[in-house]
Amino acid sequence: MAPDRDFDPGGDPPAHATDLIQDLELETVLAAMAAGDRYLWDVARAALVRGPESGSAAVIHRQDVLKDSLANAGVVRALYGLAADTVERERRLFWAFNSRQASTILYGAVEQLDMLRDALKRLRDLADQHGHAFSSQGFTALFRTLKRELDDEYLALLRNHLARLRFRSGVLLGAGLGDGNQGTDYSLLRSTGASPTWLQRLLRKFPVGLTFAIADRDEAGARALSALRDRGLNLVANAAAQSAEHLLGFFRLLRAELAFYVGCLNLHDALSRVGAPTTFPVPGPPDARALRFTELYDVALALTTGRRPVGNTLDAGGARLVVITGANQGGKSTFLRSLGLAQLMMQAGMFVGAESFVGALSTGLFTHYRREEDPSMQQGKLDEELGRMSAIAEDVRADAVILFSESFAATNDREGSEIARQVVAALLARRVRVLMVTHLFEFAQRLAPRAEGDTIFLRAERLEDGTRTFRMIPGAPLETSFAEDVYREVFGDD
Repeated sequence: MAPDRDFDPGGDPPAHATDLIQDLELETVLAAMAAGDRYLWDVARAALVRGPESGSAAVIHRQDVLKDSLANAGVVRALYGLAADTVERERRLFWAFNSRQASTILYGAVEQLDMLRDALKRLRDLADQHGHAFSSQGFTALFRTLKRELDDEYLALLRNHLARLRFRSGVLLGAGLGDGNQGTDYSLLRSTGASPTWLQRLLRKFPVGLTFAIADRDEAGARALSALRDRGLNLVANAAAQSAEHLLGFFRLLRAELAFYVGCLNLHDALSRVGAPTTFPVPGPPDARALRFTELYDVALALTTGRRPVGNTLDAGGARLVVITGANQGGKSTFLRSLGLAQLMMQAGMFVGAESFVGALSTGLFTHYRREEDPSMQQGKLDEELGRMSAIAEDVRADAVILFSESFAATNDREGSEIARQVVAALLARRVRVLMVTHLFEFAQRLAPRAEGDTIFLRAERLEDGTRTFRMIPGAPLETSFAEDVYREVFGDD
């Protein structure tokens, strides 16, 4: 997932993650990535909402790994299945580590290590068979490590150690005498000589050394002998348990990082089935201010409707403010959502829904969309909007991106326009890129003279007969949103 650090799917999401998921309809995308697997859903959510934390090196690294995954989907799914199955099988053995007895802990650790040895062997075999087909830094480093560290000699040595740790011929301990002839310094010793065969044990008439036997019903004696055995096994039991946990940590991490790419494969398959194209974006540094794309579409809408939506093409140059106005139900909100999803997917190292896409990475992606009335009547709509805006202002940094959709429209046009003007001016002064869908005509009209360089205006296209093409075209704001067209469509011409 990154060239210099591990991926932690359990990390805290950003404070605005809930708004991102709701406003960009990210649940639809996550469902396609998960394909019914809750773990895939959790990993995809973490990777997407925390994407802005990734720099350009991490984004390009993930893109390369994802390109490998798309070219070798079967192998990647097999690797993920192996890691997931190994982690699941570990849960069935977890009971052993709940015990305080060294012998029980050792037994559980040996069982786990034996299971993990088999998984490592299968993992190494996959690397041997398919490693040549991968070229990304992430996969080649993984396969190179597996081949180097998990050769046949190492796996044979591990098998022999595990066989010895089962102590089928008993446990040889060493100890000293302390004060009052109390046993001290218990340690596990390596047995000398080969273990006798079953025939030798059967024919042997006398013990080979001084021995004593515990009666069948001597429970206290059995407990005392077991306690002595556990003292000698304590160190090796802890070492074996730590080794098992170390290897399990590797498989858990492998499962988490592969889960993201399997989710991407699922999403790519879902989009391919509806004929929706994808492309790998060209990411630029946050201060590059680049935004250029062809046939960009809303991925969530494609998944919902089962067909390719209308795409949009734009070269925003270095504009920091994009204002979108125009006809009601003309596709403005859908277009804004397509921009937000593309930004989020690009920063997560994914493909985006377009034929081409060039964009600047951001230090954070925020959304401020219109909300329904508070049913508890604790605050008005404008108060609620201003409260969310205040929370965003606390977190936003230079070179962040904010998407506004019908914000500050809970009051009259004049007041809403003044609030929007002051908010946008403050954000632009902080070098924040603003993409805004609005019906506040006074606000848009005041900005119209600046429609060059830092500011561009787009308008939802409407044909002469009222038909919406759902394309955004360059155009100054109009005083009407053509609500009459919507009225006629619903209620008829009369």
